[in-house]
Amino acid sequence: MSEKISLRALQRMKEDGRKIVGVVAWDYQIARIVDRAGVDIVSVGDTVGVNLWGHANPFEVTMEEMILVTRAVRRGVGRALLSADFPFGPLQEGTDSAVRAAIRFVKEAGVDMVKLDAASDFLDSVTAITRAGIPVFAQFGITPQTALRYGVEYNAIPSSADQVPVEMKDALVAEAKRLEDAGAVLLNFTNSGPVVGAAVARAVSVPVVGGFGGGPWLDGRMRMAHAAIGYAASAIDDPPDTYANVAQTTLTAITAYAEDVRAARQIAGGIPVPPAP
Repeated sequence: MSEKISLRALQRMKEDGRKIVGVVAWDYQIARIVDRAGVDIVSVGDTVGVNLWGHANPFEVTMEEMILVTRAVRRGVGRALLSADFPFGPLQEGTDSAVRAAIRFVKEAGVDMVKLDAASDFLDSVTAITRAGIPVFAQFGITPQTALRYGVEYNAIPSSADQVPVEMKDALVAEAKRLEDAGAVLLNFTNSGPVVGAAVARAVSVPVVGGFGGGPWLDGRMRMAHAAIGYAASAIDDPPDTYANVAQTTLTAITAYAEDVRAARQIAGGIPVPPAP
């Protein structure tokens, strides 16, 4: 295994102009695969509730569920830095609650840092968590927990083309600087767009990465592993622009398995069938 990634290594990558690769993962097997691929950050997103468990929105995910999922991912990650999202609740309940949640993620799930959505609304918590010795990955822009601020229904965002309004550039640059000053070591600017995103990346010394609405104007990218491989069932009927279509491959494989069983044939990987006497 290659040398483990450090926060300092991410900082050097920004300084040298080398892009940071981050993925969102929710299970042990995917974690093993993406770590082997050499990504720099593995983030356990609270989007697991919508994308893997079928919840209506990410607000339904609990702290206990996030701990459980993160522990599974931790077992599969050896090289990359591991981050976990705060679910909705601990940050909103106050600084003491936020610090307790961050400590739980470190002690019970083994994270290297915690990711806070809407972090700029809770700068005291960012600083307090940092003082507790836990690095903070701060998320801002159009996110699941801030979308309504921009008049957007997050689940209704049709594509990565949506971005924060360009006229908000100065305000968002100032927001990024406040997060850096509060102690955040990494920023996740979602739906940044090329104008505002580039301005923010230039304005702060910490790395700025992004998922939806991101691009080469940032210091790196985040992408759900399941989205990158076309894992969602919707990929069967509406093939997305992804690096694979695992959903279609899975449908083909399970259909073939079902046909073998119904035809009284041994399944692939089953024990050899003895010859008829």
